[in-house]
Amino acid sequence: MSVDKAFREMIRNEIEVQLKPLRDVVSRLEAGTADLDALRSVAERLAPLAQVVGPLFGAQAPAAGKVGRRPVGRPARAAVSAPVAAPAGGKRRGRKPAVDGGSRECAIKGCGKPSRTKGYCAAHYQKLRMLEKTNRRPEAWGDYANPNSVEDIKLPRGRAASKALAEAAQKNA
Repeated sequence: MSVDKAFREMIRNEIEVQLKPLRDVVSRLEAGTADLDALRSVAERLAPLAQVVGPLFGAQAPAAGKVGRRPVGRPARAAVSAPVAAPAGGKRRGRKPAVDGGSRECAIKGCGKPSRTKGYCAAHYQKLRMLEKTNRRPEAWGDYANPNSVEDIKLPRGRAASKALAEAAQKNA
């Protein structure tokens, strides 16, 4: 026997040893699948009888569709719990309700987008957060400002922005 044949035989034996547990599990699963198929066929044969006799003993008839299956997707609207009311006296969070049932517009003059948070659209709210973070928030930019009531500001860019940030830091220090 050549070295090549001996090497191949050794690898084949090692693979057989490693795959034996896997083969055992697969054979057990195949046997279990046959048992499940037999159970399923018995259940399908007894289903008409269960629909007739079940209500006599207080059992509910299964819904249309596959037996024992939960419906796919979200539960119906009625099944969803009602939203929890905000605690009295606590800090109010989120959007103020619209006056006439419609959506509020952004507080910045001429923006026209619907407000999302604190009376500002998403873009202007991000600008507000950045201004707060750098301690440059103007007085006019208040929380829950009326629609189209606040003048927009143009922020400097590049070197001018660096200088403005440095000045704001010096004022606050």
